[in-house]
Amino acid sequence: MSPDATHPQSIPLLDIHEASVQRGERLILDRLSLRLASGQHTAILGANGSGKSTLIRLIARQIYPLAREDGQPAIRIFGRDRWNVSELRSLIGIVSPALQGDYTSEESPLEVFDAVVSSFFAARGLWVNHQVTESMRERALKALDQVQALPLIGREMASLSTGEARRVLIARALVHRPRALLLDEPCTGLDPASRRRFLENLRQLAQSGMTLLLVTHHVEEILPEIDHVVVLRNGQLLRQGSKANTLTDEVLSAAFDMPVSVERRGDYFHASVG
Repeated sequence: MSPDATHPQSIPLLDIHEASVQRGERLILDRLSLRLASGQHTAILGANGSGKSTLIRLIARQIYPLAREDGQPAIRIFGRDRWNVSELRSLIGIVSPALQGDYTSEESPLEVFDAVVSSFFAARGLWVNHQVTESMRERALKALDQVQALPLIGREMASLSTGEARRVLIARALVHRPRALLLDEPCTGLDPASRRRFLENLRQLAQSGMTLLLVTHHVEEILPEIDHVVVLRNGQLLRQGSKANTLTDEVLSAAFDMPVSVERRGDYFHASVG
């Protein structure tokens, strides 16, 4: 057995080498190279249009990079360049505001527990051919408990607040016991109080051993448990490293194309423009 098979943490979660993604005549990602270690909490930071969303879609296998001239794969996830999408999504749970809209429609009501347990069948809700085992039921309840959403059972997804619905979607991802959670702008639409409660919940997940990949353009959302930051600009890697080396006036001013001042307040960093 190889050392990597014995110690899966030695295999990078993500290994991108000169990946380019083109839309029309424009390169959305321009020869991006990036390596993230397994178990490493990471924030991916950048302005709108910096390539964050494209990078997420690349990781999720929703899009593919341009072929490299040397024929080598541009992206490997957990050491592999070929994946069955369903298998990959059980290893990396993805939660985004766009995904949330699929589960909160008032036209087709969906109960909270059904929304979570149906993840085992890669379905939106339960159907007559779905046989929910006791093990599935226990894992769904445990996942809801992890995100403090057990009291929401019995309610329809459409009746939940934005923060409540997002926690249920995290539980839906957690039933697979993924190795990482990819959170795409998870605080979008949350009021300040809801955002703080939601971030505290993410902190508990990080402290429990769940690897977090947090995609944001708000410095204030980078959790204390995250100390690796990737900063994108115009589809390229501007800087990566510890918060001390990336969350600086110089780096963020370049990332957002305007003067940015950064200060630390307790466990969090804050940025102001001008």
